[in-house]
Amino acid sequence: MTTLVGNVLVLAAVLFLIGLAGVLVRRNIIFILLGIEIMFNAAGLAFVAAGSRWGHPDGQIMFLFIISMAAAEVSVGLALVLQMHHRFKTLNTDSAHSMRG
Repeated sequence: MTTLVGNVLVLAAVLFLIGLAGVLVRRNIIFILLGIEIMFNAAGLAFVAAGSRWGHPDGQIMFLFIISMAAAEVSVGLALVLQMHHRFKTLNTDSAHSMRG
């Protein structure tokens, strides 16, 4: 059972690194939001694996919080994408330096 949890944690770490690379390398805001979603899912996978290792439902409860936070992030991110496309006609984050509140 320990090797299974170890393998799942390695998978979560790889997914988190893929998401982090997507956030750091890409300039399109949609790909950045996808990278953040991958990182949220990797953290949720790690919580579920740790919770199953110790036999507590805490990991699943944290995963529900992560899902709700990801839903809020998608709604705010979609609003940003629409506002950015409406104002600049592009989704490149380099053009967002002139956005002022």
